[in-house]
Amino acid sequence: MFDQLAPRPDDPHWDLAAESIAVKIRWFGLAVGLLIANWGGGSADPIPLNAILALGLIFTSLDTALFLRGRVFLRDFPLVISAMEALFIGLLCLYETGPESPFRIYYLLSLICCAIRYAPRTTFITCALDCVSFGVVCAAQSNDRSAASLSLFFFLVVVLVWVTWAAAALARLLKRAGDDTRELNAALRENQAQLETRIVERTRELEESQAQVLHQEKMAAFGLLAAGIAHEVGNPLSGISGVVQMLDRRDPDPYTREKLALVTTQLARIQSTLRELVTFSRPASDQSGRVSAREVIDEALGIAKFYKGGKNRQIVAAVADDLPGLFGVRDQFVQVVFNLVLNAIDATGKGGRIDVTAKSEEGRIVLEVADDGMGIDPAHRERLFRPYFTTKKHGTGLGLFVIRKIVEDHGGSVTVESEPGRGATFRVVLPGGVRREAVALKPAIAVG
Repeated sequence: MFDQLAPRPDDPHWDLAAESIAVKIRWFGLAVGLLIANWGGGSADPIPLNAILALGLIFTSLDTALFLRGRVFLRDFPLVISAMEALFIGLLCLYETGPESPFRIYYLLSLICCAIRYAPRTTFITCALDCVSFGVVCAAQSNDRSAASLSLFFFLVVVLVWVTWAAAALARLLKRAGDDTRELNAALRENQAQLETRIVERTRELEESQAQVLHQEKMAAFGLLAAGIAHEVGNPLSGISGVVQMLDRRDPDPYTREKLALVTTQLARIQSTLRELVTFSRPASDQSGRVSAREVIDEALGIAKFYKGGKNRQIVAAVADDLPGLFGVRDQFVQVVFNLVLNAIDATGKGGRIDVTAKSEEGRIVLEVADDGMGIDPAHRERLFRPYFTTKKHGTGLGLFVIRKIVEDHGGSVTVESEPGRGATFRVVLPGGVRREAVALKPAIAVG
């Protein structure tokens, strides 16, 4: 029963807190003892009392020094301390006035110190040692005072037993309250950490959602602009084409016919470019289906050639013939390749080389876009795929974020390898022919 009330001896928080109280009680007892021995007005010789108190001062000083270093003096030998204190208090009583000495109150202090530090079993053993110590003091008295000494002995025994029980119960109550407080604090810190984690996650999700909305709005505006330009240019172009055809029917001379044929060729080229622009500006489809990887790459490179700087870079494509088909949204796959090529163009200077390769590995399609540009700063590597992060003056910081979102929605992954000054290689791995539900995003032409 008593062990259920015991503070756990392996609890460092309780050990140091209890030792702090014990140290204070001992210093208080020494101060009171010096007053009793030297200025208490008793008939006892102060020299032996001061000598005994000096021993107590040495013990308390050593105990205090170890406590300040976070250690407990004789922590694993509580009964040694109890025996020393019983002997110490008994000597003080014996050399002062015997059983009636005020030093007998120290037995109570000793029990309180023991109760707050150790198990009730140890406290009751300490109580027995104190009773033996006081019994020796009473037995040392003269026969004419033995009756009074016996009364004092039994009275003190009753008080010591009562204090032992009460102090042990109070110590257990305090220990339990401390345990509950620490558990509540730990739970509070855990909940706080979870709340902070949720806030970070919700903030990230909100930023990504805002980035997607912003990207879709920008691409929608670009689509309207591209469609308007194509319409405005297409109308006069049709008129010019009609005039050229009329002139060609009038049987012109060979020189004029040659020039009209050249104009017709260039008009066809302009019309082809306008058709590609209109195709790109159309609303993105959100329907999933089986898609040819080669057609996706060809379409993305066909659009990228109109990007500024594209003609000043050497873009080399190497697409394997045995690529499995992709299952997903075609426009999104085109957007992934297109954005990676645009980033490579921005990362290289004039005359730079960009290699676009696609191959099959264990039923998966591996797409790599490598450039020989300036590479990526290692300090930017962790933030590379976050929304709104960009090192370009004209960039929005949404390109790589959108790429990662599309690839992950299709069950794939995207990674990057780069060394400063030695270019960068973006590697996209997609499952071949695996049916997955994909989220529709607007295609982009320049989002870096």
